[in-house]
Amino acid sequence: MEKLELFVSGLHCKACVGLVEQTILEQKNISSVKVNLIEEKVFLKGNFVSSDPKIIADELNILLKPNGYSLSTREEIKKNTSKDFLGATLITLGFLGLFFLLQKLGIINLVDNSNISFSTSFLIGLIASISTCMAVVGGLVLSISANFAKGGSSNKPQIFFHLGRLISFFILGGLLGSLGSFFQIGGSWLINFLVALIMLVLGLNLLDIFPWAKKLQLSLPSSFSQKINKFKEINNSFTPLMLGLLTFFLPCGFTQSMQIFSLSSGSFWTGSLTMFFFALGTLPILGLLSFASTNFSHKINSSLFFKTAGLIVISFALLNLWNALAAAGLVPILLIF
Repeated sequence: MEKLELFVSGLHCKACVGLVEQTILEQKNISSVKVNLIEEKVFLKGNFVSSDPKIIADELNILLKPNGYSLSTREEIKKNTSKDFLGATLITLGFLGLFFLLQKLGIINLVDNSNISFSTSFLIGLIASISTCMAVVGGLVLSISANFAKGGSSNKPQIFFHLGRLISFFILGGLLGSLGSFFQIGGSWLINFLVALIMLVLGLNLLDIFPWAKKLQLSLPSSFSQKINKFKEINNSFTPLMLGLLTFFLPCGFTQSMQIFSLSSGSFWTGSLTMFFFALGTLPILGLLSFASTNFSHKINSSLFFKTAGLIVISFALLNLWNALAAAGLVPILLIF
């Protein structure tokens, strides 16, 4: 057995860790894989065909790159240029301007103290699908497409996957709402406060300039993510449907915030429709990944793109945080709301 240490890029959370570890472990000559999320390193043990680390990394990248991850022998130098931040800031300001216009027109409502509209759930789902959901669920989508394409399968597996995702988010969101009716989590300001903190951590991770922020993000153990990812190896009609159902338990920060709100609603229908419209918001991008070229995921996986998403998420988080504190009487209410 030989040991090898490589650098990995593209990680966002523990679900990413599970997906990378499971993908590498599928290789028969590799017996052990350990991914360090904070240091962005992969520790391998196995009987390698080549003694050249670069060749080994290149061979594994054939499997990993379609999911948005990449191995290398050298640490990636992250280009956090001022040009990227300036471009991301301008795009974010334009997006927020449009958002507040729609807010004033009553079309969407993100910063209400007591309610999150279904249109807002859809919007949050859309943002999630082009950020962390792209990294985690997008990886599963591409894996399913590739796995069933080997057998000359039609588009039916991808349809089943997204159908299972919509069904599970509707039913389990409703169960969360029903569960919340049996006990009080706290005032609405506390729920908004928790949602804001989760989104703030998520936004910092999207900026990818604060490595310590990854420690703060809540997620399921990577071992659980590995077990879910194993389902994609079973080539039958029900596997995509089951995978879609299980994605409810692979939460990114956005999913967690919507789950907390559904739980606090105390209503089956509010919880179910909140999660359903959130999942529906992720459908356009994830659906495009299912039926389009994998090059699409590489095109959007850019520094400018993720910095823009991060700044937008942080802006929403700060708005919710201020509103939560205002609802608790700790700060004045902002007139823009």
